[in-house]
Amino acid sequence: MNVEEVIKTTKPIPLEKRTLIHLMLVHNKVNEAITAALKPYEMSSQQFNVLRILRGQKGCPANLSTLNERMVSKMSNTTRLVDKLIHKGYVRREICETNRRKVEITITDSGKRMLDEMDRVMDTTEQQIVEGFSRAQLEQLNYLLDKF
Repeated sequence: MNVEEVIKTTKPIPLEKRTLIHLMLVHNKVNEAITAALKPYEMSSQQFNVLRILRGQKGCPANLSTLNERMVSKMSNTTRLVDKLIHKGYVRREICETNRRKVEITITDSGKRMLDEMDRVMDTTEQQIVEGFSRAQLEQLNYLLDKF
């Protein structure tokens, strides 16, 4: 991807600025691919992320704080995301019996089935996104991104 061509400029861009613009453009491209893959399921990437976190709890409930901490995108309104997933029947919210102030959230069987289906589509999408890279290049890219 040529940054100058994408943003339609003929002026040279300083390397630091070009790097950051490049990262934003790549982020947008990845986000568009993931959004398109999840669209048939009427699922946002943030909702998908919540379901994956809850599945990772292996049957143990999570609270909103746990979900917030583990979310890839910290900008999300987790309560609203959970409400939408409850409406779809993919998660359950219950008041903790031992601490009435605590809300426990778990994934339902329906949510697990939907997540399994979406996983297959996401695996394919993720492979398509990185298909132009060798394993060594992906390791190098991760090394460089870790520096941020």
